[in-house]
Amino acid sequence: ADVTRGALRGRPAAMEAREPLRDVRGALRAVLARLREGEPGEGREPFELPRFWDALGQTFQVTSQEATKLSLAFSRPPLPSAEDCQKLSEDVQNAVLAVATVYYWLPKGQGTTLRKMVRDATTEVVEGMIQLTDTILNAPVESLSQEQLISTGGVWEACEQVSNLPRGEYNQAAVVSALAACLGVVKDAVEEMEHALVEGQDPYGDIMEDEELGFRGNRDTYWSEADRQLLSSCMGLMKASKACLKKVLAAVKAHGKADSPEQIAQLDDLADIANEISPSVDELALSMYPPVNPLAVRLNQTQEASLMNFLNFCRTSHVCPPSEEGWVQFLSGAVDHNMNKVKNFTQGQL
Repeated sequence: ADVTRGALRGRPAAMEAREPLRDVRGALRAVLARLREGEPGEGREPFELPRFWDALGQTFQVTSQEATKLSLAFSRPPLPSAEDCQKLSEDVQNAVLAVATVYYWLPKGQGTTLRKMVRDATTEVVEGMIQLTDTILNAPVESLSQEQLISTGGVWEACEQVSNLPRGEYNQAAVVSALAACLGVVKDAVEEMEHALVEGQDPYGDIMEDEELGFRGNRDTYWSEADRQLLSSCMGLMKASKACLKKVLAAVKAHGKADSPEQIAQLDDLADIANEISPSVDELALSMYPPVNPLAVRLNQTQEASLMNFLNFCRTSHVCPPSEEGWVQFLSGAVDHNMNKVKNFTQGQL
């Protein structure tokens, strides 16, 4: 009984010792809200990109170390005193504030694509630290929980992402990274649909037969010959999307510059338009699965406008010197050709 009473007396003391973590959690949530809603300023000093990257890397590293210290302190008895917890909490808060402060060094003029990537990485670190404090506050005081191990690892992974951020010439490297990501998504969609369109293949072949419904004998799980003629043109559009992203990515690598506000803005616009292409390709791919609704396929040709906008903007930007105009014209023709074929196949659905 004495042991039980001692344990019960110890629980409020343990909770009191963790009270500073509640305060720091609230402060971190405020930092996160500001990151999501606010924008960095123009800065009071001349901006130096190498100094920025060095400072950002150091703050991410310190935050990772503080997460480790915090987690270890609450991993086994004896738990830290209220005074020690206060110090740990202050160190965590200062580390996260330093990360956010360095992000705010990044001026708007360096490009929205670069700023978004840095902001996303910074936000992930703050979210990870909030999750870790939540886990410690909600976990039993007697032992290290699996959730705490996972949360600590999550902070480490978030902090390591700083090494993956594009550090090339200002916004140019960030836009290259963004275009490459869009290209990867479209490549995957094209490959998946090509695999499904193999002659005679059931696109739902990887779905187990239902015990109650029996064999999947419904012809709605297969493509008709008419479907395949329509889908051939749809595949042409998907491949044109992949080719457009691939060629523009190469052009940005070869000719993209960030020497003036106009060039930086043009790169950002290319990244923004590219971000519209991959979702539209996914939507088209989904409408191509049986049973095919030709009208739905036609209505999902939203990437035609995105592709033509992408190509036209590229043509007028600094990344497209005269030597690049040939493929822009060719791909524009390919998009028009395939889109006209889709319209002809689906004309009767209107």
